[in-house]
Amino acid sequence: MKKIRTSFQGEPGAFSHMAIRKLLGERGEAVPCERFDQVFRSLSEGSVDAAVIPIENTLHGSIHENYDHLLHFKLPIQGETNVRIVHNLIAPPGVSWKQVRKVYSHPVALNQCLNFFEGNPQLERVTFYDTAGSVKMLMAERREASAGIASEMAAATYGARILKRSIEDDRQNFTRFFLLQREGDKPVLEQTGERKTTIVFTLRNVPGSLFRALSVFSLRDLNLAKIESRPLRGKPWEYLFYLDVLIGQDDGRMQKALGHLEELADFLKVLGSYPRGK
Repeated sequence: MKKIRTSFQGEPGAFSHMAIRKLLGERGEAVPCERFDQVFRSLSEGSVDAAVIPIENTLHGSIHENYDHLLHFKLPIQGETNVRIVHNLIAPPGVSWKQVRKVYSHPVALNQCLNFFEGNPQLERVTFYDTAGSVKMLMAERREASAGIASEMAAATYGARILKRSIEDDRQNFTRFFLLQREGDKPVLEQTGERKTTIVFTLRNVPGSLFRALSVFSLRDLNLAKIESRPLRGKPWEYLFYLDVLIGQDDGRMQKALGHLEELADFLKVLGSYPRGK
């Protein structure tokens, strides 16, 4: 079985690593990167076959940096998946729950477990660069009375022990991930089933411009799953609009909608047309 080298941000065992496993199964060979721009660059330069990036979370909204990278790198979206974010309290073997006094993790993860910390005031929260990275560090340094918050996969990856499972405040906490490849590469995912198309465009700042742009989809009974605006760099108070449309790019109605939108927009780009995640 040929491995698909896939870059992601974080350490092995991170939630992005879980997304790779969910999308590609055993074919996915996870290649960790420190920053999101390095994930995009590694794929653009050909050192990996694919990349997986988080794009939005149900509690914290969009990952704006990655929307910006999607615009600047020519790396079409080939698939998506959703991962439920389950936070676990994890420690090295030999550290018991009663001994724990410091808890390390990414600040977002710490903030998603506020009820747990409120119920355990003896615990000190310590920010760290990555959820899985906190477990990796604790296993390497064997710090006394310390634990991390990360995924079950992180515990298994580093041989650590789960002390408390599912300590997150909200069980309806999901992150959506995109699978990216280079233009022209053969898709690593089967491109079948219901599809979604993600586009980005800019408009002239005149009355009714956004209404007219969105009407090209409503006139053709096309369903918009998401609309996101981002500042347009170099042009203060002007914006990029990102849309998810619940239809494939090759559908005749979508083709007509894109042709119509092209007449209204100053700039239009299709970022990907791909199977919808479950």
